[in-house]
Amino acid sequence: MTAEFTGRHVLAEFGGVDSALCDDIDRLQAALRDALAAAGVTLCEMVAKQFEPHGVTVLALLAESHASLHTYPETGDIFVDVFTCGSAADRAGAVAELLRTALAPRYVRISTVHRGRVSEA
Repeated sequence: MTAEFTGRHVLAEFGGVDSALCDDIDRLQAALRDALAAAGVTLCEMVAKQFEPHGVTVLALLAESHASLHTYPETGDIFVDVFTCGSAADRAGAVAELLRTALAPRYVRISTVHRGRVSEA
């Protein structure tokens, strides 16, 4: 069997994050931008939305796929989604770990889904 397409989809739940950080759109964008750059992922575009009364979503379109952060300041939670594919498939985990360091959660749960279509050779 050979893989025609491969990718890694990392889903992370960060709990116990400082509530002020969870509501700071500039710091969250910078944390995601820095993590993507350090992991060697190509950022095409980033958009962010500050919600009322609180909460932030940051979305990054990547040459390798996408990444996002969704925050809940009232509970100190940040949900992270990073999908990378092709030759950069292994970088999704690195992005999540770099965000873990930058956001300093007290509680972490990370899962990785290996994605791709497999055909028989």
